[in-house]
Amino acid sequence: MKRIISLLLFTSFSLSFFAQNTFKNDSITQLNEVIVIDTLTAKNAIGIIPSQTIGATTFANYSPVDFISSINQVSGLYALSGALNTNRITIRGVGSRTLYGTDKLRLYYNNIPITNGTGSSTIEAFDLENLTSIEVIKGPKGTGFGTNLGGAIILNTKQLSNQPTKLTNNTTIGSFGLLKNSLGFTHAQENFYMTFQYGHTEVDGYRDNNRFERDGFLLNTIFKISEKSEVGLLINHIDYSAQIASSISQEDFDENPTQAAFTWRAAQGYEDNNYSLIGLSHTYHVNSKLKNTTSLFYTYLDHYEPAPFNILDEYTNGYGIRTLFSGNISILNNVLSYTFGSELYKDEYSWKTFDNLYQENNGNGSLQGDRLSQNKEFRNQINGFATASYSLPNKLTAQLGLNINKTQYDFRDLFNSGESNTSAKRDFNTLFLPSLDVNYAVTPTNQLYANISRGFSNPGLEETLTPDGIINPDIVQEIGTNYEIGIEHKSKDDRLKLNVAAYIMPIKNLLVAKRVGDNQYIGRNAGKTRHQGIDLDWSYRVNLTDKITISPFISYTYSNHKFVDFIDEEADEDYSENILTGVPKNKINSGIQTNFGNGLFVNMTHQFIDEIPLTDANLLYSDSFNLLNIKVGYKNQITEKLRVGLDFGINNLTDTKYAQSVLINATGFGGNAPRYFYPGNTINYYGGVKLTYTL
Repeated sequence: MKRIISLLLFTSFSLSFFAQNTFKNDSITQLNEVIVIDTLTAKNAIGIIPSQTIGATTFANYSPVDFISSINQVSGLYALSGALNTNRITIRGVGSRTLYGTDKLRLYYNNIPITNGTGSSTIEAFDLENLTSIEVIKGPKGTGFGTNLGGAIILNTKQLSNQPTKLTNNTTIGSFGLLKNSLGFTHAQENFYMTFQYGHTEVDGYRDNNRFERDGFLLNTIFKISEKSEVGLLINHIDYSAQIASSISQEDFDENPTQAAFTWRAAQGYEDNNYSLIGLSHTYHVNSKLKNTTSLFYTYLDHYEPAPFNILDEYTNGYGIRTLFSGNISILNNVLSYTFGSELYKDEYSWKTFDNLYQENNGNGSLQGDRLSQNKEFRNQINGFATASYSLPNKLTAQLGLNINKTQYDFRDLFNSGESNTSAKRDFNTLFLPSLDVNYAVTPTNQLYANISRGFSNPGLEETLTPDGIINPDIVQEIGTNYEIGIEHKSKDDRLKLNVAAYIMPIKNLLVAKRVGDNQYIGRNAGKTRHQGIDLDWSYRVNLTDKITISPFISYTYSNHKFVDFIDEEADEDYSENILTGVPKNKINSGIQTNFGNGLFVNMTHQFIDEIPLTDANLLYSDSFNLLNIKVGYKNQITEKLRVGLDFGINNLTDTKYAQSVLINATGFGGNAPRYFYPGNTINYYGGVKLTYTL
């Protein structure tokens, strides 16, 4: 805490997506913003204790390409970003030991699961400007959303009602060759709603071999068939390519953080992705006390990645169904609310690797050589869930929940199919994961809440395979139990809001990645961890005059995660009681939003990240850092039909040198130093123009 220099300096108001007159509170900044008309998600499937939602007011603090800074305003969550295509999200320390990407949590797009069969999620495949809000469930208490140890993140798209037909276009340009344009069309009438968004993003990047380019569109429609029935169609497609600079050593970071890792630069490594999501949903109101929402969905990912050690060519077909019943009945003059449903997800993952002959390609980068492997894996996951909550006359509400999970893997080695023991099935034990929530309304403005819930994490693909490339029969799922208490306070005038939660979550069967080559890993269960900490969110709104308001906010995360029982057999070291690798002890996001009432706003935000242990031995740490950002903007109704918004922002105002992401337990190969660091951007600028035209 002594290293925390800046806390509260900061900023205002929110950009309304379509100048709407329907609002919702953003639980982080607590300002009014566009409502999410959520026809797909039953909130009581989450629980009677608070989850956290960020939306337009939070998004307005940052550039429209800065997805990671937006979600970092959530206490208890830390998102590391090595590049726009290289992100890792941890919630309460869960997922911190994942070397690349995000796992151990469940990601949903509206009500559709978009986490693959082994638990990996790619949040970078989605455009921030297509979202109305992001809801975060911390820990396994989201009974209806997978009960993963890290929790769940629900991305909600724009869903508007009773609005005139509108065209919008938002163009942003900035440092490092940034160009982003988002074009939208929205139409709504009594029985029909449609929105279509097309977006293009390109940026050269701060580092060498760092260019990113993405095109995508979103179509979201709702047809109201009758007073009781409606059908929704969602189509989201993203096509993006991204060069990979990768991590660099301490010496390279100190001397020239703009450089790419030598082998990645020589191979001109990159990834190319096509991702599609199609969802069809039907909501039926049986009566005033019971409704059902059922969704059918299909996902497709085509991924090609030339890396220095090999070339990966893979595709995934995923599909499934999710159904959710929600309702209530009266028992002894009190209401019993309930949900029940199930979710079936299947995917077929096919991948091939090839030799990369970049060293023989006369400096022209990657060149595909002979095939090294060809594999296929079928993955099935079934979740059944139910909740029941009952309010007693003494201001006490209790909710019981149960999630049942069954996971199966079927691995096929098509390259060595003539050999024995190269294909195998893995049938994990059926898991019964209960949850208990209790909420007590001390006063109309204060409530106490508590949760006990059990959760799990499936091993990732590489963790399930032995060094010989076959299913590892000894790998089991991580299991943990979350214990949480908290208090939520809201002033009568809704200006002051405070939420404080304390938790402890022991996890056993810890999955540990063992490095067997350059960027090649296998997994094993190696011990236990204890995740414990405090999440705090505070905000206040002050009316300085009839027009000028200032709204300071702060989210604080205290993490005291440790290994309880962890012996590294390879290193012959006992790391028990060491600090968990990859998590800062303290994280602070704070800011002030100022609205001058004439269309002018000024937003200032600050982030403090404490030092991060980089090795299980706790012998090496990254440096702590502070980041300061500012954004100013002006919006005005030019004519009856035309609205214009202008904004300008500066990121990393003090030009701080820092690592925006780290790689834990890095190992040097070929006499090279370990590569721990992904450098963050130096001071950079952006500006945008948004036009909204009502037809």
